Amino acid sequence: MIMSLIRWPIGRLILLLNFIFSPRSPKRTKSKQKEIDTKTQSLSLYQLPACPFCVKVRRAMKREGLKIELRNINQGDDFREELIREGGKKTVPCLRIEKEDGEVQWLYESSDVVAHLQQLVRVV
Repeated sequence: MIMSLIRWPIGRLILLLNFIFSPRSPKRTKSKQKEIDTKTQSLSLYQLPACPFCVKVRRAMKREGLKIELRNINQGDDFREELIREGGKKTVPCLRIEKEDGEVQWLYESSDVVAHLQQLVRVV
């Protein structure tokens, strides 16, 4: 109970600061952005809006100009249950990567997710 009383205002503060100091997306040609958007179609980020580690990943997404589906695990049980069932744990942020052969990789740890996203942009 006490932890939720502490988490709520801290979470709102994190969201406010993220809004105020939001990074800018890079300017790219339409063809280059379309190429990147195609690469990110197979990605989904399981996250919580006020989680500081999730904010870190979303800021990296914005900084790199990436459009990735966000799946809030607190909005209904579907995303949370899928994360636990298929990913193996309820930890966020978690990037779901569906490969071309249909195999699915679950990438946890915000720093690993950010590194993966930066690598994805460098390859394109």
